[in-house]
Amino acid sequence: MDRFSQPALFFFLLVLPTLWIISSNRRASAFRNGLGDTPPMGWNSWNHFGCNINEGVIRETADAMVSKGLAKLGYTYVNIDDCWAEMSRDRKGFLQARSSTFPSGIKALSDYVHAKGLKLGIYSDAGYQTCQGQPGSLGNEYKDAATFASWGVDYLKYDNCHNDGTKPEVRYPIMSKALLSTNRPIFYSLCEWGEDNPATWASSMGNSWRTTGDITDDWSSMISRADQNNAWSSYAGPGGWNDPDMLEIGNGGMTAEEYRSHFSIWAIMKAPLLIGCDVRSIGNDALAILSNAEVIAVNQDSLGVQGKKVKKTGELEVWAGPLSGERVVVVLWNRGLTSSASITADWDDIGVSPSAACMQPRDLWQKQDLPPVCGSLSADVSSHGVRMFVLDRTS
Repeated sequence: MDRFSQPALFFFLLVLPTLWIISSNRRASAFRNGLGDTPPMGWNSWNHFGCNINEGVIRETADAMVSKGLAKLGYTYVNIDDCWAEMSRDRKGFLQARSSTFPSGIKALSDYVHAKGLKLGIYSDAGYQTCQGQPGSLGNEYKDAATFASWGVDYLKYDNCHNDGTKPEVRYPIMSKALLSTNRPIFYSLCEWGEDNPATWASSMGNSWRTTGDITDDWSSMISRADQNNAWSSYAGPGGWNDPDMLEIGNGGMTAEEYRSHFSIWAIMKAPLLIGCDVRSIGNDALAILSNAEVIAVNQDSLGVQGKKVKKTGELEVWAGPLSGERVVVVLWNRGLTSSASITADWDDIGVSPSAACMQPRDLWQKQDLPPVCGSLSADVSSHGVRMFVLDRTS
């Protein structure tokens, strides 16, 4: 067995992965619409554009997703957020695209996005109005779901503003059933901001659920969303994912080091990777972060177990989780403000038997294999930075 004794190898290969999976199996019966086996990847208009959207922006974004290589990395959804609709329904009670900004209509836009090999997402609300005052879907769920399906929509973000005061557990299942009734696969993203602990109930009706309030493009907002989402790590898995909100990378409010931390933690948490900047004019640093295929592979790993915070010493943290192929991903995160620091992950911190001898680390940001390490992994980490590794057992 080379470096592994038989008992240690049995524990590492069989017992420990089983314990991780058991600890991640608190979910209710999963919603199955054939989507969400891995977290969704794509783009959403809100973080950068807010209400300043139009069909030209969406078409140009789809073009840029392809031309900048993001589509081939798996970023397939192009999602329109609030402010796409007229402020009232038509005479027959149907939603209609805002003629001043989407004159060609959503179906034409969907056809354009699909022709690029991408998918189109849209936004509505489990209330009478959306957060920005356009018509919501409360009381019109089946009509609106049928409309979205007829337009070729592939993803629905469903918000929680201006509702009737009933619990989201009452309102969100109605749209879930309505979407299923269309016989079109539409990814269902619940966005009730984590107010009623959706991780404990939403997996029976949707593909993802917000565990936090809205993110903003700053360090304190990002780390607080990470911590809130971490609390629900055992409830995520294939078909349904915890959502700490969209990515801010490229919007300019954080440093490149901080954005690498943002992307690494979202990846290990199996969060949806929804780009929130203007990809048409994205800078090289932000594009490089979002294009790291090895970090993306962690997020899209087929085992589908959300990594979590496993050790905290002041502002120094270790996050870890199991991956397919008997591997482990580790993020060493220095949340301190002023100086670099050495962070150590011991084998028992990260779910590896202490007697499992040596592991082969792959540094995902340096994109290089490092010499085998035995019993623990240590690295110097810059302030507000991360080091991210995948550990494989040595042969």
